[in-house]
Amino acid sequence: MSQPCSVNKCIRRSRGLCDCCQKVLCLQHLSEHNALLVAELNPFTDEINTLRDRLKTFSIQNTTSNGRQKLQQWREDCHKKIDCFFEKKCQELDQIINGKVEKHRKKLNDLHSKITDLINTQETTREDIDSLNSAIRHLKSQMNKVEQQCFTIDTRPLVIDDSFVVIQKKSENEVDLSTLPVVYTTIKRPEKSFGSLASNARHLLLHRHPHLCLFDREIKNTKQTLWTHGTIQDMCWSRTLDRFVILGVNSIFLFNENTVSVDEVQTINERRWLSCTCSDTVLFVSTNELGSSIMEFALAPVIKYIREWKPPLTCTKDEDIDDIVYHGGNLALMTMNNIEKSLRIELRYARNLNCIWSIPLDIKCVHSMGFHCCILTCDEWLIVDYETGRLLQITKDGKMKKTIQYGPSPCRATLFGKNTLAVVTYDHSPVSDEADESAPMATPTFAQMTPLLFQQQINTV
Repeated sequence: MSQPCSVNKCIRRSRGLCDCCQKVLCLQHLSEHNALLVAELNPFTDEINTLRDRLKTFSIQNTTSNGRQKLQQWREDCHKKIDCFFEKKCQELDQIINGKVEKHRKKLNDLHSKITDLINTQETTREDIDSLNSAIRHLKSQMNKVEQQCFTIDTRPLVIDDSFVVIQKKSENEVDLSTLPVVYTTIKRPEKSFGSLASNARHLLLHRHPHLCLFDREIKNTKQTLWTHGTIQDMCWSRTLDRFVILGVNSIFLFNENTVSVDEVQTINERRWLSCTCSDTVLFVSTNELGSSIMEFALAPVIKYIREWKPPLTCTKDEDIDDIVYHGGNLALMTMNNIEKSLRIELRYARNLNCIWSIPLDIKCVHSMGFHCCILTCDEWLIVDYETGRLLQITKDGKMKKTIQYGPSPCRATLFGKNTLAVVTYDHSPVSDEADESAPMATPTFAQMTPLLFQQQINTV
């Protein structure tokens, strides 16, 4: 026996089951329901027409103009190199002929002097006459050879293979800082908030005085707990522990995002810590001192000490490691020279700290505050330059890719997922007056800086 129609106040019997809403409907309401669904197709038609119009106006020339400019620049550079090479070989040719001519000129001058001497003395012999005659004939012969061509030129065709110019499509998730959009969310934080932040696939962890706060992918504050353990130097996520690692001045803590509980790691000897990062098996921690060490701790089955890497392997006695980030078997180190006030980023093998590449950065370290970096997609790196208000993008093989201005001044950043960049910013004008010069490596609190957290969508190609 058929059921009554599911529509309120409809007394007709049902004629069918709607697949999309799983309701039994009479013939009239089934027809009306179908009409509503069909009506939803109309906006799709409009959207398709809009996209078709975009394709009609699509300009290949405009899209490829930057690439063509690079190719044109390459062609001009090649032409300059060929012209320089041509001029160099012409000079070599002139030098060969000038050498020959100069040699013959010297011989002519010698013969002329000898003849002049013989005439002045009014004395000569048959032997002198024969010698002069022979020398002049030989000189004529040599000059004939010069005039006829005393050199050969061998040339090879210039072979240009496809490897000279490689055109590659960008990776699907490759970041392009030059197209960084405007800020779409701002999280204001009170004074005395620490600047460190970390993320996993689910949450972004940051300190909003006096709490540790977890934000979800919609940038909503979902959980928080009171933080009572002093200065936070750094944070990182450990997939093995399924915990956030929080670095204090002398202590290390584990933060459980599910229970929002904080536990201190009791098995680690106290040192002055500055930065931390995790692989699947090891916790790496840099020490807060001139001539920084890198400590390694096994993560499982319990956290325990493995070894300490010391200067000069880590850095020189006048340098400190501001930041350390693990990715793909390698460690990125932000190293500051406190004498020269210079900065560099290095990528090293995590297993032995051998250097893969190193880049000196055009940053003068004026303020007593650390510099930080984070990993981007496609194994690229982002450096945060608070001194001049810039973000610097480094390729995976250690080349400067992009540099953009960013304001307010950024001091830390992390990638939250594949398309969201979280940047901590602040006004660092008070730092130069109140920074503790006796502890140049200490990460200052944000008590005077009124930090803001910016969330930005990153364009991917």
